[in-house]
Amino acid sequence: MLSGITQFPTFMVFMSVLAAMAIVLVLMPFWIRLLHYRHIGQQIRADGPQRHLKKQGTPTMGGVILLIAVVATCAIFSPFSPSLTLCLFATVLTAALGFLDDFESVAHRRSLGLTPHAKLIGQGAISVAFCLLAVNWLGISPVVALGPAQVDLGVLTTTLTIAGRAISIPWLYVVFVFLLMAGLSNAVNLNDGLDGLCGGCSAVTIGVMGMVAFLDDDLPLAVFAFASVGACIGFLWFNCYPAKIFMGDTGSLALGTGFAALAVLTKTEVLSLVIGGIFIVEALSVIIQVISFHFFGRRVFLMAPLHHHFEKKGWAETTVVVRFWIIAATFAAIGFALFFMTV
Repeated sequence: MLSGITQFPTFMVFMSVLAAMAIVLVLMPFWIRLLHYRHIGQQIRADGPQRHLKKQGTPTMGGVILLIAVVATCAIFSPFSPSLTLCLFATVLTAALGFLDDFESVAHRRSLGLTPHAKLIGQGAISVAFCLLAVNWLGISPVVALGPAQVDLGVLTTTLTIAGRAISIPWLYVVFVFLLMAGLSNAVNLNDGLDGLCGGCSAVTIGVMGMVAFLDDDLPLAVFAFASVGACIGFLWFNCYPAKIFMGDTGSLALGTGFAALAVLTKTEVLSLVIGGIFIVEALSVIIQVISFHFFGRRVFLMAPLHHHFEKKGWAETTVVVRFWIIAATFAAIGFALFFMTV
């Protein structure tokens, strides 16, 4: 079936958006009802904005349906591709880690699930496995492009022989990929704090990465990216204010890892930090807040991540969300323009 429509890549990309969105729209109501029946709901931080307390008990782990939609869409509309397989490998494993985090939170009736160390160990194992497979299986060069210049991060390399096969371990690039994947995954997770915020920002940023993959003639990765966009759009139908379900770490961690995986596989690692600038800003606000309070005993923001700061200032939740969508689109547009300047 795919042999014919692969001649029309634009059609495949368009259909991947519609298919993933349709799958989410069909399955999500059943998932919400099941979560209500099982009394699986979000635990809200007591020190957060007081108006969030009414969200206590709202079903979470909506990311499960997002992931099903993305995987199913890729299986239908994309031909087999090692790059797509590796991208799905990292995304699904991170979703499983996020699911454990969500389950711990729900089971113990607390806003936090896995410990930060446990989560970081899991992310580290996934990113290292992803990096080694990318280098040794796909032949991804351990080089990071900085505009017209390139930095070789494979200069410190160890070669191991396992079952007669040489395995290259470029240590600096492994560390770089870990920082990129764990950083973006956690940054997207931090962005997931208001109804519709993470879904909208992720749709915009991953959509631009999909255009990068499409222009790079990697149709399977483009299908993955636009399937993620379609899943996010479908999710927004249920997650817009007031949300009927939350994404949970199952979805936000997976979206962040998928975004980072696309960056590595399309060799736009540094550029992805511009395209996903909204996530970087959110993560930096937390880092600045922690450092300032730890060393100086003062808070720079009323509350971190940054979207909560504006809530504390009196902005309506929907105002914060839409304005952050606009900022996300601006960062993504700047990143896409820079992409054309570097090709």
